[in-house]
Amino acid sequence: MTLDEKLGQMAQGELNQIKDEGDVERYFLGSVLSGGDADPKEGNGLVAWADTIDRLIERSMRTRLKVPILYGVDAVHGHSNVEGATIFPHNVGLGCTRDAALVEEIGRITALEMRATGAQWTFAPCVAAPRDERWGRTYEGFSESPEVAGELGAAAIRGLQEGGGGRQGAPRAGRARAAGSMSPRSVLACAKHYVGDGGTSYEPRELPGGRTTLLDQGDTRVDEATLRRIHLPAYAAAVAAGVGSIMVSYSSWNGVKVSGSPHLLTDILKNELGFEGFLISDYYAIGQIDRDYKTAVMHSINAGMDMAMEPAGYARFIATLRELVDEGRVPLARVDDAVTRILRVKLAMGLMDPKRSQLADRSLHASFGSAEHRDVARRSVRESLVLLKNDGRVLPLAKNAARIHVAGRAADDIGIQCGGWTVTWQGHAGATTAGTTLLQGIKAAVSPRASVTYDLEGGGPGADVAIVVVGEQPYAEGVGDRRDLALSPDNVALVERVAATGVRVVVVVLSGRPLILGPVLERASAVVAAWLPGTEGAGVADVLFGDFAPRGKLSYSWPRAMADVPVNVGDAAYAPLFPFGFGLGY
Repeated sequence: MTLDEKLGQMAQGELNQIKDEGDVERYFLGSVLSGGDADPKEGNGLVAWADTIDRLIERSMRTRLKVPILYGVDAVHGHSNVEGATIFPHNVGLGCTRDAALVEEIGRITALEMRATGAQWTFAPCVAAPRDERWGRTYEGFSESPEVAGELGAAAIRGLQEGGGGRQGAPRAGRARAAGSMSPRSVLACAKHYVGDGGTSYEPRELPGGRTTLLDQGDTRVDEATLRRIHLPAYAAAVAAGVGSIMVSYSSWNGVKVSGSPHLLTDILKNELGFEGFLISDYYAIGQIDRDYKTAVMHSINAGMDMAMEPAGYARFIATLRELVDEGRVPLARVDDAVTRILRVKLAMGLMDPKRSQLADRSLHASFGSAEHRDVARRSVRESLVLLKNDGRVLPLAKNAARIHVAGRAADDIGIQCGGWTVTWQGHAGATTAGTTLLQGIKAAVSPRASVTYDLEGGGPGADVAIVVVGEQPYAEGVGDRRDLALSPDNVALVERVAATGVRVVVVVLSGRPLILGPVLERASAVVAAWLPGTEGAGVADVLFGDFAPRGKLSYSWPRAMADVPVNVGDAAYAPLFPFGFGLGY
């Protein structure tokens, strides 16, 4: 390979920031991504995605060596950028299932829906062990427990990288050297965000507009023993599962940006843990290492970074890195190591096999968002629910009750129940994609003789029971950082209005983390943590009406009050409202 061809493999641009698609050929790009809002110009449907990705892959195949691009997306709970995809619960809910086989199956279905669009790489799973629920990415982590995060993260990796090819002898992408060893219906997984994101020892700081930021670009100040005990085990499990790529965190560790740390990237991850895949930076993260961009690139590549996520800055990155190589400030051997790692993964994925089509598998269009896939999503919803309170055995509810009253906007809003990273980066309320709301699931579950009434603002007098749905509005990182985890005053007032009518109240909480329940806990006869269940709200009704008993166990400790935050299992003074592993049954 020429130096230009090598450097191109180390660069990733973004779909909506590549002004000329000819740059894929011109710069020999190794990868293109679609971030949370980078949809095809032709629309956000299945065919538009397949056509766009195919077009870019075909451009990469026109280069001298015909090395295809890797196309990356944030398929973090299903192929969630695309309208009509199957949207599974976020990891905060899946952690409560403790069901590795289910998480692996979700990974396989996600891989199939991705390959239907042509995408071959997902920036998932997040294997962080979040230790402070104020962090806006808490729902991306399976658990505060390193063991749970590692077990379920490894399961997700197996499902994604084995894809529709099943389990028979599936190789480890991060270690495999033979061409064509992964199934054509698998995708490359990416464990993230290495290492320490979601850690403790943080205080929120103010941003313009009254927002706060916590941990995305924070500084994890723990000693190496704590880093190894809490934050590293899930990456060891990911490497053992054969993960082919790892995304490096924005965060710092004791004042040093992880993206520029040779100790973390090379000494520990590559040499000690034996990771043979490649490392990719987070979105523009390299530029945060030093105010001088050239110095930042030098530190990051020499530390062990293999591919740079530079959405609009890919040409600048390539030119800068070439200068550094020409000046001897980045050894050519380091470039060769990075490119070898990238090409080794592409070989393992079969992307270099001339006999294998690299384009979207359009035979999978018929199963995209199918009833079969949604059945698995519905099962994952009901397994993730955690029953926190059930006074007087109000649950399960009788399907033949004369009248069941449902209250709250979130009860009939697919966007709220899906949360962030759904069609758009931050997600939003409303009819964002196809699915079943909680209210629709409740109406389908009851007897034809039962009456289901609904009021956004409350109501409920004379009903046999009221189901009040409360929780958070959709958000993703940054925007989701919070100083205060209390249920909003509107949510509390809603529960109190319904309870004041004298009806028994079942509260369903939709959230990306444990929230301070306050007076709602006393007002409610039953409380169910439903997390962010995705498109299949009928899974909640399955449990409420007793078709399936609740099985979920808390993967995060539930705090009593903000004074308790952060609270994590194993803390010296551990006194949560509901402990890690708590969950009632019927």
